[in-house]
Amino acid sequence: MGLLLTYAKPYWKKIIVAVLSVTLLAASTLAQPQFLEKMMTAIIQDQSDVILKNGVFLLALAFVGIAAGITGTYYASQVSQGVAADIRRAEYEKIQAFSLQQVQSYSSANLVVRLTNDINQVQQLVMQMLQMVLRVPMMFLGAIILAIWTLPSLWWVVLLMIALIVLSSKRIFSMMGGYFGKIQQLIDQNNTLAQENLAGVRVVKSFNQQGQEEASFADNTNELTAVNRRIGYLFNLMFPIFMLISYAAIAAALLFISTSIKEAPDQLAKITPFITYLNQILMALLMLGMISTFASRGFVSLKRIGSVMAEETARLDKEAAGQPIDKAAFLTKGLRVEKLSFTYPKAKEPVLKDLSFELAAGQTLGIVGSTGSGKSTLALLLARLYQPTAGTMTIDGEDVQNIQASDWHQAVGIVMQKPVLFSGSIEKNLRMGNPDASQEELAAAVRAAQAEDFVQAYPDGLAHEISERSANLSGGQKQRLSLARALVKKPRLLILDDATSALDARSEKRVQEVLEKDFSKTTKVIIAEKIASIIHANQILVLDEGRIVGVGSHQDLLDQSPIYQEIYASQKGKGADHE
Repeated sequence: MGLLLTYAKPYWKKIIVAVLSVTLLAASTLAQPQFLEKMMTAIIQDQSDVILKNGVFLLALAFVGIAAGITGTYYASQVSQGVAADIRRAEYEKIQAFSLQQVQSYSSANLVVRLTNDINQVQQLVMQMLQMVLRVPMMFLGAIILAIWTLPSLWWVVLLMIALIVLSSKRIFSMMGGYFGKIQQLIDQNNTLAQENLAGVRVVKSFNQQGQEEASFADNTNELTAVNRRIGYLFNLMFPIFMLISYAAIAAALLFISTSIKEAPDQLAKITPFITYLNQILMALLMLGMISTFASRGFVSLKRIGSVMAEETARLDKEAAGQPIDKAAFLTKGLRVEKLSFTYPKAKEPVLKDLSFELAAGQTLGIVGSTGSGKSTLALLLARLYQPTAGTMTIDGEDVQNIQASDWHQAVGIVMQKPVLFSGSIEKNLRMGNPDASQEELAAAVRAAQAEDFVQAYPDGLAHEISERSANLSGGQKQRLSLARALVKKPRLLILDDATSALDARSEKRVQEVLEKDFSKTTKVIIAEKIASIIHANQILVLDEGRIVGVGSHQDLLDQSPIYQEIYASQKGKGADHE
C-alpha cells in the first residue's frame, strides 16, 4: 500500500472530489426510502399534496445521485489512470536503470507482464477503492441502522440475513484465495512461451516442432482457462446464494408484518422502505464481494510491482564517482586489468579467474579461446555492463570505479556477439550511437562497416524500416549495421565480440583495414573464434576455462602456446593464416 499511497499523493484534490461525490451518492441512496415511506403513508391517507411534494424530493435526490455518480466516476477514472501511468513510467525507468545481472534475474516476459497486466490490475484496484471502498461501508452501516430504525421489531431479520451472507461469502472467498497468484504465474508462463516461440520461430520450423510447441502452449492456456473458470464458478455461485438468503429475509419480514398489521397498520407503509434497505444491504455485501475478489488480484499485482521497485539498483561506480570526464582525454595511456574474477549470480564456480593484462592506448587486443572460456563475459566486464566479483580495472591509472558509468558508456562502443537492432529506420538505429551525428558521419560509419552496398540498394536508404527483431535483415547485414552503430559513436575503446563472424573473408578484411587506418587512435578489443580476425593484433590473449593460458603476438603464441597451436591447426587452410 505504501507504493500506492506514494503515487496517489499528487492526485489528492481529485481524490477528495471523488470521495465527496461517493459520500453524496451513498447519502442520497440511503435517503430515498425515507421519502418513499412518507409517500406510502400519504397514499394510505389519501394526501395528494404530500405525495406530490415527496415525489419531487425523490426526483431531486435521484438527480443528485446521478450527478454525484458521474462526478465520482470521472475523477476516480482520472486518478486511477494517472496513478497507473505514473507507476508504469517509474517501473520502466527502474528496469532501465537495472544492471545487466538484475535484468537477467527476471525473464523478459515476466517484466512485460509486470508492466502491463499487473499495472492494469492496480488501475482497477484504485478505481474500485475510490468508487466502492467508501461507498460500501456507508451503504452497509447506513442501511442496517435505517432498516432497524424503520421496523425495530424485525432487527433479528436484518442480523440473521447478514450473518448467513457473511458465512457463505467467507467460505467462497477462502476457496478463491489461492487462485489469483496462480493466474499471474500462468500469465507469465504464457507470455514466456509466446515470446520464445516468436523469437525462435525459425528453429521451431526447422526442427518441425510446431505441433509440440502448440501442445505446450495449449496446456498452459488450458490450465489458465481452468483456473479462471474455477474463479468464475465460485463468483457466479455467490449471487444466487445471496439472492436466496435475501428473498428468505424479505419473506420472513412480510410474514411477521402480516401477523401484526391489524394492531399496527402504520407498518404497512414501512414495509416497502424496510425491504429496500434489505436490498441495499445485499447490494453492499455483493459489492464487498466484488471488491474482495478484484482487490485480492490487485494486491497480488501490487506486490509484484513493488518487488521490482524495491530492487536496489546495482551501481557500476562508487557513490563518490568523479566529475564527468572529457571523452577526448579518455584512455590516452592505457588499460590495466589485475586479478579480475567474475561469478554469475547463483553460479557455484567463477567463469573468469584472476585475469591480468595490460593494453596500451591505440593498440589492438585480440582474445581467442574455446567455446565457454569466458570471452563474451570479459567483453561485458570491459564494457562495464557487469560488475567484477573481484579484482580491479584501471584506465590511465584511474580505477574505473571512480569514473561515472554513464561517462564510460559514452566513450566505449561494443558490438555484441548476437547483434540487436530495434524496429524503426536504419538511421534511428545508427543514431543510438550518436544522436547528433551528421548525415556525412552516418554515411561514413555505414561505409566503414561495409554496409554501404545493401543500404544504398534500398530506395529509401537510411530511412529504410527495420522490422521487429530485424527479421527483414540477414545475419551479415545485422552485424554490419551493429558495427556501424558503434563506429558512428567514434569510441575511444571499441569492443568487438565476434562481431564479424557472419561476414565473408573479403568484407572482414576491409573492416580490419578501415579500423586500422581510420580508427588508429581507438583502442580495440577484438574477440573472435577465427584466428584470422585477430592475427594482426598487437597482443593476443588465449582463454581456457576462464583463465589466461597464453599471451603474446601471433608468432609468439605459435611458438609457446599449445592451445593456440591447436586452434590454429584446426583452422589452417580455412583462412587462419590469411594476411
